[in-house]
Amino acid sequence: MKNALIIGASGGIGSALQTAYSKNNIFGVIDTLTRSKDSFDIRDEKSVTRALENQDYLYDVVIIATGGVEINNNGPEKTIKKLSANNMIEQFSLNAVGPALILKHIHKLIPKSQSSHVIILSARVGSISDNRLGGWISYRTAKAALNQIVRTSAIEIKRTHPKACLLAVHPGTVDTNMTKNYTSHAKVSAEKAANNIINLTKNFDANDSGNFFDWAGKIIPW
Repeated sequence: MKNALIIGASGGIGSALQTAYSKNNIFGVIDTLTRSKDSFDIRDEKSVTRALENQDYLYDVVIIATGGVEINNNGPEKTIKKLSANNMIEQFSLNAVGPALILKHIHKLIPKSQSSHVIILSARVGSISDNRLGGWISYRTAKAALNQIVRTSAIEIKRTHPKACLLAVHPGTVDTNMTKNYTSHAKVSAEKAANNIINLTKNFDANDSGNFFDWAGKIIPW
């Protein structure tokens, strides 16, 4: 039996992943961490350390399904002229620093000698090469930083956990509360997004670690 840890399980994608894994007979343990249930705050280093040091299992799959587009009702800037230092810091705290704090402990959460997958939800707008429209500068740069965090972490974890696969994943625009204000974007259901993520863990291994993929398994340029 396998073990899974879903961080951010109260969100649309995280919740759908929990449901999907619960229906999968190969998973004996499905642990979750959420702010609402566990007082887990990804932006608070003490909170992250306390939660991750108290886990009882090693996990075959760890999903970091955290992040947000709008923080404190502040949406993405359409132009750099609208940049706010405080908003930008909040974006980095939630979308880059938070996942980095989790990855700081990942070596203690996954097996050394067995294959494992660590999926970190990113976003296509974090791709520097793919940026042709501008705008959304705080969110874009926070996700670009997250991609570098994943890349660097994958290189380091491979030295001690050679069968681990760390992936930054763009799940698509998913129909959740986070995207309710973005009606012009084509969306997929949270259930479909969860199944896509599960398929990625089946199709990729340690040889793919440290890369950035979309929901369909196509590589996204940095």
